[in-house]
Amino acid sequence: MPELFVETIGMIAAILGTICWLPQVIKLTRTKDTKSLSLWTNILLLVTVSLWLIYGLMLGSLPLIIANVASVTLIGIIVIYKIKYG
Repeated sequence: MPELFVETIGMIAAILGTICWLPQVIKLTRTKDTKSLSLWTNILLLVTVSLWLIYGLMLGSLPLIIANVASVTLIGIIVIYKIKYG
């Protein structure tokens, strides 16, 4: 398959997989209500996307790097809010 096609699929997946966290972060920022969120699930997810970021850096894969930098940031915010607001 052409490399441009493969990279385009990767970028689309990266964008969609990352923007799914935005509504949660926006809601938490507005309401500070974290009661229904699991801290341990979000910590595990943060570790997972951090490892994907490391993997993307090792491969030099721009879609993996971009998606996981954004995901680490957004999920990190969720974890911080959960710790701060319970």
